[in-house]
Amino acid sequence: MPNSIRILAFSASARRESLNRKLLAVAVQAVRDAGGEVTLLDLNDVPLPLYHGDLEEKEGLPANAARIVELIQQHPGLLIASPEYNSMITPLLKNTLDWCTRADENPFPGKIAAVVSASPGPFGGVRSMTLARQLLLHLGCHVVPAQCFLAKAHEAFDEKGALKDQRAMKLVTALAAQLVKTTKLLG
Repeated sequence: MPNSIRILAFSASARRESLNRKLLAVAVQAVRDAGGEVTLLDLNDVPLPLYHGDLEEKEGLPANAARIVELIQQHPGLLIASPEYNSMITPLLKNTLDWCTRADENPFPGKIAAVVSASPGPFGGVRSMTLARQLLLHLGCHVVPAQCFLAKAHEAFDEKGALKDQRAMKLVTALAAQLVKTTKLLG
């Protein structure tokens, strides 16, 4: 479809039962409901070594980093779930973004991005979400203003993975709509 709004979505948690993966699944469906076409990327399928300049100089860009870069280039929009580790973004997110920026052409400038975060704590991952948004802005992305962070996320989902709280669902829906609309306009 030439007019489709293509969004690449991934979680920066490697855990299969991650709360952020659950929130991402809800957000992906909301993006689809808003008219976006979503490619879901599991970072477990494209493992990367820890970024190291000497390794890059010796071996070049890892094949999996090139694969991720290609996916980013094919999608004008990004939807990222950013878990919070000790009030920061995860090493998985930072390492993935670091390797991608080492491509011949940084794939991030001009991309439209949205970030969601879930945490069992009372802050809902807002600290990591804020840092992820800041990093994406620095890399050249247009980050949509809508924010979605989910506190007490271990209690937020029903047995089918749906959000129990309608206010939380409204935040996800608003973020998804804003991501699709902005990607359509700028992407």
